[in-house]
Amino acid sequence: MNGISTSDLKHAALLSMDYQNGIIANYVGGPELLDRAAGVLDSARTAGLRVIHVHVGFRKGFPEINERNAMFGAILSSPERRKMFEGNGSDIHDTVAPINDEVVITKHRVSAFSNSDLDMVLRSNDIDTLIMYGIATSGVVLSTLVDAADRDYKIFVIKDCCADQDQELHNVLIDRYFPKRGTIIMAEEFTSL
Repeated sequence: MNGISTSDLKHAALLSMDYQNGIIANYVGGPELLDRAAGVLDSARTAGLRVIHVHVGFRKGFPEINERNAMFGAILSSPERRKMFEGNGSDIHDTVAPINDEVVITKHRVSAFSNSDLDMVLRSNDIDTLIMYGIATSGVVLSTLVDAADRDYKIFVIKDCCADQDQELHNVLIDRYFPKRGTIIMAEEFTSL
């Protein structure tokens, strides 16, 4: 790990991704993950970083989803999966919810950049460094990291604020794949800056 320094924060934004009630209910076993993410958010706010919340959302009736989409198509045929993205299920969890004027990006696919205005918000605010975490490691974190690297952002991933249903895949991504495109840090390292 190369680590993170206060100089990395000059033009940085924190991305808190897919920490929604419906997703957390399927991925998180205990409150530790939420507590760490809340601590990271508090530290980012104290440091004056731009905090951006990303969540996946759809209009009533899910017109953005086609049944051919292997991942999202299952939502159309499963009442249980629909609940993850309807009503309270689609809300960002209270523990890590936006405050004041924090930006909320709604996306309709896996990557936070896909068909959203995230890149415009980042460039308009002179952001060139992304500090990110999310659920799932093999979903939003992976897809957003690859997109961000292709767009020339400097990237930090907060390892212990990411979660995935497949722990082995999570470990491979965090330990072997992500370090080729960014720097892996721990929540405690970020909060102690």
